[in-house]
Amino acid sequence: MADYVDWRLRGAGVDLCNCAYGCPCQFNAPPTSGNCEAAVGFHIEQGHFADVSLDDLHVACTFAWPGAIHEGHGQCQAFIDERASEAQRQALLTILTGQEQEPTAFFAIFASTIETMHEPRFVPVKVRTDRTALTASIHVPGAIEATAVPIRNPLDGSVHRASMVLPDGFQFAEADCVSGTFSSTAALAMNYSEANALLYELHTGPRGIIRG
Repeated sequence: MADYVDWRLRGAGVDLCNCAYGCPCQFNAPPTSGNCEAAVGFHIEQGHFADVSLDDLHVACTFAWPGAIHEGHGQCQAFIDERASEAQRQALLTILTGQEQEPTAFFAIFASTIETMHEPRFVPVKVRTDRTALTASIHVPGAIEATAVPIRNPLDGSVHRASMVLPDGFQFAEADCVSGTFSSTAALAMNYSEANALLYELHTGPRGIIRG
């Protein structure tokens, strides 16, 4: 078993992508439109990388794959909270690129599909989620604007609650399904509305999801 640096991230996560609500990828099905583009954000409530604290930092990423994620040839750009110190920046970039994680865990899996890693940006990043209200947002000035709101019943406008349970999931074990609108004007330009979004708890480390 590989000997990884001791690290952990715990906090709120939100994924927004161009697929239909629920995201076919979560069911081992092809993406809705044949390709995948996404914006992802985390607010790290508690975290560390060895002895470097990562508490209360915000991180966002944009992704684009020409086909399904597992087919590779993807692109990614990371946006790291400008408040992070140099040590914190390097720690987060190491985690995000899967360098200190089992190959079958979330960050390592995604990193294995990325062909082009655009220059990271260290800028104001704010990620907010409220799983009770089924809302979330990612705000990176001049780069990412994303909001998630409840899915609405098309007949009466009432909130439609739906959740996803993945007992063997590698990113999360449970998520709330909501409606996402997001755009990016940085290295990866994209613009989608009323598409898939998922709210979940991020709790992961070198071996993957930390359960319980």
